Amino acid sequence: MTTNPLLDATGVVKTYGAVVALRNASLSVLPGEVHALMGANGAGKSTLVKILTGAIRADAGHILIRGEARDVRSPADARRAGLLPVYQEPSLIPDLDVASNLRLTDTPVEPFRAWVRELGIPDLDIRETARDIPLAVLRVLDLARALAVEPDVLLLDEMTAALPANLAEKVLEVVRSQGDSGRSVIFISHRFVEISALCDRATVLRDGETVGVVAIEPGVEERIVEMMLGARIEKTRVAARQASQAASPGDSRPRLGVANLRVGTKLNDVSFDLANGEVAGIVALEGQGQDELLAALAGSIRPSGGTIEVDGKPVKFAHPADAIRAGIAYVPGDRTEALTMQRSVRENVALPFSSALRNWGPINMAQERSRVVSAIERLQIDTRAQREVQRLSGGNQQKVTIARWIAAEAQTILCFDPTRGIDVGTKQEIYKLLRELADQGKSVLFYTSELEEVQRVCDRVIVIFGGRVVDVFPVELADEPALMRAAYGLPCGAKEDVGILADIHSSPVAKP
Repeated sequence: MTTNPLLDATGVVKTYGAVVALRNASLSVLPGEVHALMGANGAGKSTLVKILTGAIRADAGHILIRGEARDVRSPADARRAGLLPVYQEPSLIPDLDVASNLRLTDTPVEPFRAWVRELGIPDLDIRETARDIPLAVLRVLDLARALAVEPDVLLLDEMTAALPANLAEKVLEVVRSQGDSGRSVIFISHRFVEISALCDRATVLRDGETVGVVAIEPGVEERIVEMMLGARIEKTRVAARQASQAASPGDSRPRLGVANLRVGTKLNDVSFDLANGEVAGIVALEGQGQDELLAALAGSIRPSGGTIEVDGKPVKFAHPADAIRAGIAYVPGDRTEALTMQRSVRENVALPFSSALRNWGPINMAQERSRVVSAIERLQIDTRAQREVQRLSGGNQQKVTIARWIAAEAQTILCFDPTRGIDVGTKQEIYKLLRELADQGKSVLFYTSELEEVQRVCDRVIVIFGGRVVDVFPVELADEPALMRAAYGLPCGAKEDVGILADIHSSPVAKP
């Protein structure tokens, strides 16, 4: 392996208004190298990938490929420069057949067919419409389409996620073989076991900045975790001990019971209980099944197996309205999913009343008004009730979303990253509010992409990895280092990862 980089990105900066996504990111990949790109949620991995592949433009920085400066303005520029991505979601157009998708990207058919066979799919009919092809196969077709044009640098984002074992093994064999031809792979994965088996080095991002590059060798996992967390690693241990003094569930009787829940290939055999008066945290890296879990509990998607119980009674949700009638409310991280932006605060908070208070006649306006005003005052929403929601700050918009379910007296609140993109002061208000709801006997399931939040809010933390519950922590043990290890599939508690790639070290693709 030579010392001259095949890809060299330096000083990459990207801001969105006051938000700094990348402040000083760099990534240097050698010819024939499988290079891991790592970092906690929000570290800047996705932004750097989008810049390298031309999806967005950097504000500053330089990209060199084989020593030549390249101005990557679009995905087409990246493709011409020899850099090709395979993202988590399939990129084939659903309404077109495979052959038409290949023509759109000028992909040679015969090399594509050869790679499809190499990747474990011997009988593909390229006349088949993409929407009729299983998700796992679509992901493999995306990879074959990229390999067919022989890119200098192949970027794989969670390539083995949701793949069955046989296809995952084939993919990993192909990734490892790319180095033999002098080509390189940038490999993004939340599985340390994959990274240790496949990768030569890893670049670690933290808070939008490259904080180090390490060789992959035995025992490097602990060092990478420390690099991801930085100075917070000791502070979080103290915070967890302090929080544990006040955090304890109220009524231990399960309000919500989940048993052997499955959603397609994304969620596998998940079981847990949520007690009355409890705030249970969900910790998972991107794409590990947390989206599907909360969507199933909210009635947005139907599980493919398992059971859900509310107060000990089995329930089935065909629609979010069914979950709402069962007392389960959903607060998304993206406020635009929940709010009618052109309507007033009062109208948004009052939406559940159009069904909850209707009894074959007009809505009880006095009851609605009383509950709405009480919820607005309780959350100290900084606006007049008639003001359009779109004119509010992000923090106040999120308050409106939560106020709706307080007014509707929901018994279980599902929160998906509810403090994303809001200011520190409003975050503290939401933390306090969720604890108050628990003190009143409500139940809260709280997914967060910011690990330090769990000690501020939760009584117990459930870690999901590869679509399964791999660890459950009492809050006093849920410091960031422990959570990060569990989220990456490293054993650190009562459970260990037993995923499809747990034995990868003994497989033929493992590094010598």
